[in-house]
Parts: sequence; C-alpha cells; structure tokens
Amino acid sequence: MSEGSLKEKAAKGLLWSSIGNGVQLFLGFVFGIFLARMLSPSDYGMAGLLQVFGLISAMLQDSGFRTALANRKEVRHEDYNAVFWFNVSVSVVLYVILFFLAPLITEFYQKSDAASEYDLSELTPLARFAFLGFLIASFGMAPCAYLFRTLQVKQKAIITVTSLVTSNLIGITMAYFGYAYWGLVAQGIAFTTCNTILFWYFSRWRPTWPVSFRPLKEMFGFSCKLLATDVFNVLNGNLLTIVLGRFYSVHEVGIYNQAGKWTNMGSNMITGTVKEVAQPVLRNVSDERERHKRVFRKMLRFTAFVAFPALFGLALIARELTVITVTEKWLESVPLMQILCVGAFVAPIQYLCLNLVITKDRSDLVLWNTVGMGIAQLVTVFLSYAYGVYVLVCACTCVNILGLGVWFYFVHREIGLRFREAFWDLFPYAAIAGLVMVVTAFITSSIENIYFLFAAKIVVAAVLYAAVMWLCGSATFKECVGYLLKKAQVRTP
Repeated sequence: MSEGSLKEKAAKGLLWSSIGNGVQLFLGFVFGIFLARMLSPSDYGMAGLLQVFGLISAMLQDSGFRTALANRKEVRHEDYNAVFWFNVSVSVVLYVILFFLAPLITEFYQKSDAASEYDLSELTPLARFAFLGFLIASFGMAPCAYLFRTLQVKQKAIITVTSLVTSNLIGITMAYFGYAYWGLVAQGIAFTTCNTILFWYFSRWRPTWPVSFRPLKEMFGFSCKLLATDVFNVLNGNLLTIVLGRFYSVHEVGIYNQAGKWTNMGSNMITGTVKEVAQPVLRNVSDERERHKRVFRKMLRFTAFVAFPALFGLALIARELTVITVTEKWLESVPLMQILCVGAFVAPIQYLCLNLVITKDRSDLVLWNTVGMGIAQLVTVFLSYAYGVYVLVCACTCVNILGLGVWFYFVHREIGLRFREAFWDLFPYAAIAGLVMVVTAFITSSIENIYFLFAAKIVVAAVLYAAVMWLCGSATFKECVGYLLKKAQVRTP
C-alpha cells in the first residue's frame, strides 16, 4: 500500500474512531450520571467484585486468536471459522466451570473482615448471571475480527454507540425499579448481546460446518503468548479491585470503581481511537524499518497531543464534575480520580508500543514485559496496602508510569527508536498540558459558583492549549486542524 493511500486510510480511521469514541464518552457520561445518582457505592462495589473473573474468562475464550487473525498476512474463511467454533466451545466449558465455582468466589470475599458488615449472599446468583456475558460475546468475536482487520471503523462506531444506548437504557430502567447492582450487571450483558447481533449484521463473514481446527495450530505459537499477556493485563488492571474487595470495604470498592469509571472514560476514548487503526496500519509498514519508525512516531505524537490535555483536564475539573453530576455523596472518589487521571496517559501509549511489538511478531516480548509489570504491581500492593487506599493507588500509578520505560526499550530494539526521541515526542505535550491546567486553576480560582467554575475551567483550558499549540508551531495540531477543515470543505455544497 502506498504511503499516501495508507495515510488517508489511517486518517479516515482515526477520524471515525475519534467520533465513535467521543460519542461513547458523551453517552457513558450522561447515562453514568443517572446510574450514579440512583445507586450507592456499595451497589457499584458488588458489581465490581466480579469484574476480574468475567474479564479473565473473556481472555481465555479468545485465547489471542482474534489478534492473531488481524496480524496474519493473509486470512482465509477457514481461519475465521476455526476461531469462531473454538471461541464458542471454550466459552460453554468456561461458563459451566464458573457456574459451579460461584459460591467459592462469594466465600473468598465474605471471609475478609472488611466485608463482614455487608450481606454478600446474592453474590453467587449475581455471578452466575454476570458470566453469561462472555458466553454471549463468544458468538461475535470472529465477525468482530473481520471488521477490525478490514478497518471498518465506521461500522464499529455505529455498533458500539447503538449498543451503549440500548444497554444503558436497560440499566437505568432496572435501577429505577430498585434492582440496584442487578441493573449494572444486566446493563453489561445487554451491551454484549447488542454488540454481538450487530457484528453479525455488518460482517459479511458467516461460520460454516464442518470445521477444521488446523488453522489454530498455525496461530497457536503467536496466540498463546497473547493469551498469557491478556490474562496478566486483566490481573494488573484489576489488582486494586481484588485487593480492595479483600482487605477494604465494599463501599471503598464502589468509591474506587466510580473514580476509575470516570478516568477510564477519558483514557479508553483515546486508547480506543488508537486501537482501531494502530495494528492494521503498523502491520502494513512493518517490513520497512524507517517507515515503520516514522509512522509509529507520528501516532505517538498524536496520542500525546490528545491524551495529556484530556486526562490532566479531567483531573482539573474532577471535583466540579462529581458534585454537579453525581452529587456530593461521591466526593470521596475525587482524590482517587485525580491520582488515576495523572497516570492514565500510560494506557494508550502502552497500547501503541504493544501493537508495534506485535507487528514484529514478538508476542513473547509483550508477554514477559506484562508479566514483569504484574510482579512489580504485586510487590507494590504488598508493600503499600496497609497504609490506606490513597497510598496504594499512588504507588501503583508511579509503577505504571515507570513501566513505560521498559516498553520503549522494546520499541528501540525493534525499530531503533531512541529513548530521547520518544521523550521529546511526549514531553512537550505533557509539559504544556500541565502548565495550561495550573494557569487555568489560577485564573478561575476566584469563581465561587460551581457551574460557572466548571464551564470556565473547560473553556479557558481548551483555548489556552490550542493557542499554545499554534504559537509553538505544533505539526500535529496543524495537521489535525487541516484535515478537519479539508473534510468540512468537501462536505460543503
């Protein structure tokens, strides 16, 4: 594929991915307000206790084959077919196992001193209901891989937005009628079900019978490392929830999950934007070292350009956002949310590095780095959990930030990107975003009305950031503005 064609396709993918993730963020924000107002921290805590088990099951059912499909030079119908029937078969077996293990999950949390004041008797049936989600999702994984590989970002944006609206309406309705955490779990299952149906609608691929599992053998060496990586990623990402559920109260689990929910909305929007195009685009240029490096650096600068102001800005407005939207009953989550926001830029940048390494067929490097991070996180948790939740979250955030250095070491080995090059691709955006937030806080400090303060912080920060970017001659900023203006002109009659 020519550089111009690839650039246009990547730009189009990033545009639609940004639109789709922006709409997702808005809808998640709006529906999240309604749910948080209706439900208590303990309700969120109950649902949060089960999250890690469902995510690990989803990783096991996929076993890395979906990413392996996207990374292959050529994909046949037989490849998709083998992955589809494998996913469905494994999911059925996993659900049966988890159905009978559900009482043990309840016992694990019920034995902790912090949980003794809460009635967790409904956790077993809740778990059995929640785990239906990954069973339903297995039917949509192969069609989803088809859409992902063919860069059908517009269709995936439509699917996600439709599923988000449908599932949140169901969750809000159930919360309104008093179903509490059952509504939260039902919301997740509805999202997965709607996603699966629409994947089938938009994908031209269909499974057939009989099936040959021979293609799985060809992908196994690559996919098994990704499976182990995904499982460790889930454990790393949910380690704090497990620790909080075991050593702290269900209330504190809910407070942490609420803080993480708002932070993840911002981080996931950026990661999702990069996710839809990173691997397919980087794979197209993986045979040309210098071009590979050039494309990666451009994506890295774009990610930094978006991530730092968005996440630092979210930390800036955390208190006003919380009070205005979900009331003062969630104020405890504000300090945690601000800590998480400061370190949340790691996720999209780490995902970009991970995809570059994968396009070099080095899933082993991804695995060992993820395992190393998991061990570092575990040691950090062991050393800091006794000092309280704030110290625990701060320590884990610092470890995540330091872990980026290891990812850039692997990127250097694969494409020759020096650490100082990566640093100067990221640091200007981080420094400018941080300075803009400090200046904004100072300028708006005299405003007493919380609604005016909230609006003023957003407007002042956005204007200052855009102005500084323009004055500094940021190529990324000018390219984004130029591309949007070009598309606006094309659509103008």
